[in-house]
Amino acid sequence: MMRNSRGSIVRPVPLPDSASRPVVTPLSPSVVYASDTPDALDDQYEGRVHGYTYSREGHPNADVVAARLDAMEGVSGGVVTGSGMGAVSAVLLGLLKSGDHVIGGNQLYGRSLRLMAEDLPRLGIATTLADPCDLDAMRAAIRPHTRILLVEVVSNPTLRVADIAGLAALCREHGILLAVDNTFTTPRGLRPFEHGADIVIHSITKLLAGHSDVMLGYAVARDPDLTEAMRVFSITTGLTPSPFDCWLAERGMLSFDLRFDRAQATAAALADHLAGLPGIKRVIYPMRADHPDHTRASQLLGGQGCNMVSFELDGGRAAANAFTRAADGLSFAPTLGDVGTTLSHPASSSHRALTPGKRAELGLSEGFFRVSVGLEDPDALKQVFSQATTAAAGV
Repeated sequence: MMRNSRGSIVRPVPLPDSASRPVVTPLSPSVVYASDTPDALDDQYEGRVHGYTYSREGHPNADVVAARLDAMEGVSGGVVTGSGMGAVSAVLLGLLKSGDHVIGGNQLYGRSLRLMAEDLPRLGIATTLADPCDLDAMRAAIRPHTRILLVEVVSNPTLRVADIAGLAALCREHGILLAVDNTFTTPRGLRPFEHGADIVIHSITKLLAGHSDVMLGYAVARDPDLTEAMRVFSITTGLTPSPFDCWLAERGMLSFDLRFDRAQATAAALADHLAGLPGIKRVIYPMRADHPDHTRASQLLGGQGCNMVSFELDGGRAAANAFTRAADGLSFAPTLGDVGTTLSHPASSSHRALTPGKRAELGLSEGFFRVSVGLEDPDALKQVFSQATTAAAGV
């Protein structure tokens, strides 16, 4: 009840009764939730009833997004975090302790590499990077205290395809948890639990939400106890997702299948088009026969090449600058998964923290670009890339 006199009770004002229900999930921005009694609050915290208390510990919009992704990955109980790196942190920092050892793929996302190289060692967690396409290299990296092996199905940004089946067998042999970042492939391209993964990670920010207006992550384990450990760590360290971001993400996920299929088809056509343009040194797309992991990609992904294409221009930074200036209508931005096609230049964005020598080892020259293909007309997109490549060649 609300009264206008002095000393009025400001909250609560009950919602109007309705015999119908909203078609769209309501946005629930409340930070706190009221309970009737201390006993009722005990019932919630001790699991006898379900309810919300404080949004850092969970809120309705996060649960809706988690349930959608759980269904897509064929699991339950996933944790939604405030970013993709929040999800990676929930896995590594929520499950590891000082004295443990973790192996990472050597072509992880740039911030994942930084976490492995700088932050985990500072906390007493040893790390090693190895090629996820080379089982012998991964086997050689294993130590007595290795607890987790973290890989991306398709690496960022070189689009190498990890030997998931071999890595899963290796992890089972040594009692190691296999954590798979499924951001590039998404559950439509691969469901890692069906291929032996123990933990799955997503940056919802990217193709799942799909509109460059959301910052969210997701992590879930096959073992509910591991998921709960990640959830508790996320709550304690404040990796809380925004209700509004969750609400926007659910809206984006409703069209995910359609967007994925359209972008993937265009990506395949664009990759073939780029391969025929003068001034292009190489094109990387998993479904192309010249991809180094083409056979594995075809078997693992079932023909799903996904929406990412990488390529390398002749020439250095000057050619790269000319290309982006001439790529009319395309956003040059360090992101992926948007409805519009975006260009990313790893040497100046995601992998800028690496030395030039380290970037060279990964094949990331100044002419290397990663393309996140969107929903544009394929012929129009080809024309833009043709014009931009011509401009780069003229430098």
